Amino acid sequence: MVFGLGRKAKKEEASEPDDSLTTAESTEDTAAGSGVRANGPFDETEITSRDGYVDLGALLIAPSEGLQLRLEVEEATQRVVAVTLDLNGSSLQLQAFAAPKTEGLWDEIREQIGQSVGAQGGQVEEVEGGFGTELVAKLPAGLPDGSQGYRVARFVGVDGPRWFLRGVLGGPAALERAAAEPLEALFRQVVVIRGGSPMPPRDLLQLRLPKDATATPPQPAPAQPAPALQEPERGPETTQIG
Repeated sequence: MVFGLGRKAKKEEASEPDDSLTTAESTEDTAAGSGVRANGPFDETEITSRDGYVDLGALLIAPSEGLQLRLEVEEATQRVVAVTLDLNGSSLQLQAFAAPKTEGLWDEIREQIGQSVGAQGGQVEEVEGGFGTELVAKLPAGLPDGSQGYRVARFVGVDGPRWFLRGVLGGPAALERAAAEPLEALFRQVVVIRGGSPMPPRDLLQLRLPKDATATPPQPAPAQPAPALQEPERGPETTQIG
């Protein structure tokens, strides 16, 4: 399993706290293990052991044969802002956020993604999938022959107890359900480590490089990344577990 480190030139809009929300949290918990989360992704309280997972701090990732992981680093702050899973020519970018106890973030974030894609001249369509309401986004992109085409990404979101997990599927998995199945299975196995510290809603949960990661030669980037509003810039550094 390979790790790659990418670079981002500026902060992502979705990672910024919403100033209209306070840090006060309600005493009511989101129901655990219900609805679309009945089969994952999971909260740390819903597993018995962390053994066998790749520990990225806020996220535990189940290993899989052929899976490559890339940690996306924000250049201004040097913090890890996302992890991307590359498998079989498709990708799944993951980000976890703090959320209120009484309500989810996905409905509001889905609307904001649609507005952002529209501002870039793209189109969005809401579809129903295994994780509830999803968003398929098409953004204008230049093709190798110089003509104008589209890049497609599929956004999924799951609200958990005091956290929200967002996934962005790229490559064939964005349009083909069969191609998406292996990454969807990995998404369901993700464990979110929210922690007990108070955090403003929408704050990114902290990711980090595993302790046993070691340097390796650069790895090629996947052919079809996520759309521009989510696409991290890729740097030359890579690290590998083991």
